[in-house]
Amino acid sequence: MHSQRVEVDLRRLELRFASSRLVEPRAVARIADSIERCGQIVPCIVVAAGGEQLVLIDGYRRFAALRRLGRDTAGVERWTCDVAEALLGLLARTQNRPLASVEEALLMRELMQGLGLSQHDLARRCGRDVSWVSRRLQLLSGLPDAALAAVRDGKLSSWAASRIVVPLARANTEHADRLLTALGEAPLSSRALRSWFEHYQKASRGSRERMVSHPRLFLDALQANREQRADERLRDGPEGEYAADLRCIEAILARLRKRVAALRPLPLALIATMPRLRAAIDALINEIQRDGANDPDRDP
Repeated sequence: MHSQRVEVDLRRLELRFASSRLVEPRAVARIADSIERCGQIVPCIVVAAGGEQLVLIDGYRRFAALRRLGRDTAGVERWTCDVAEALLGLLARTQNRPLASVEEALLMRELMQGLGLSQHDLARRCGRDVSWVSRRLQLLSGLPDAALAAVRDGKLSSWAASRIVVPLARANTEHADRLLTALGEAPLSSRALRSWFEHYQKASRGSRERMVSHPRLFLDALQANREQRADERLRDGPEGEYAADLRCIEAILARLRKRVAALRPLPLALIATMPRLRAAIDALINEIQRDGANDPDRDP
């Protein structure tokens, strides 16, 4: 693909595919710092759009960084091909910043809807197989527009969008919309969202209503409870932990006694566990009695 390196006015660049790229403000800030110190090393990729205008194919972060620095021009590599060939070339390239999966999916959708290419055409002209194209396009399937906007704006990771928002939207569209609204006001990391979703799946309906409206508040309360339990364990020491375990054993035994009636006649496999259970309980009791017979006031 023939190209030439030139310096052009930023106003000549048409941001036709801005909606297909992720914003990621922190990455823009890093690029701006690099350009301010070392100049623009990597050119943006453009193709002719008719007249003086040039379509920006690649380099949307560099464009944003230059705008942030108050620059008027950008170094570009002008490809002598049409827009479709340029997008396909971008998808086939391996150097420079790799595209996020959702960015690849958005560019492919643009090629299919805007330029009439089929999945087979995309695969052949990108040097990929059809299954790779299909997997990328599936990332957009079931993804709400609000979630896609959050991913583009850097407020939601593509992982959280596909692994949390999409399944939540399939199960409960209203909850997905409310969660996205809450995340727009108070974003959460992917790790925090994963923890939130794990608890959401186990929560009752009433708890879920509160969780989707105030996800950060729920996680803050969860963390506070963990810290409180840690403080209690530290205060009570190993004696308190031991007593808590004994209470758990008593509760489990009480629950098992209630279930015996429902299991009558008792299956042979259950009866076979009794010797092991009796041996374990007897061993614990003997250990406690043996240590209790010693001098309790000795120096530990």
